[in-house]
Amino acid sequence: MTTGPVQLTAELAAEWRERAACSGYRHTLFFPVGDTDAGTVDRALEICMGCAVIDDCLEYALETNQRAGIWGGTTEDERRSLRRKWLATRRRVGDSLRA
Repeated sequence: MTTGPVQLTAELAAEWRERAACSGYRHTLFFPVGDTDAGTVDRALEICMGCAVIDDCLEYALETNQRAGIWGGTTEDERRSLRRKWLATRRRVGDSLRA
């Protein structure tokens, strides 16, 4: 059986998730349902800022287009903007490699 990109991404995510600062907190802190007060979001972001794998988390979220929740110290709106820029950079790099 061959390993595809999605399976590899999931395996890599499992490695860093074990070390994530958020692993001991309730899921709803990072994936709130309904209207969420700013204090909850701020608390989740504060936990992210002290995380050793924040970059891995954000990269995973961008690669897999995670639209909900707090990932890699970013909110949904922040990540949407970052992903557009990230995709544009990947396209440029890909184009320059093919040229």
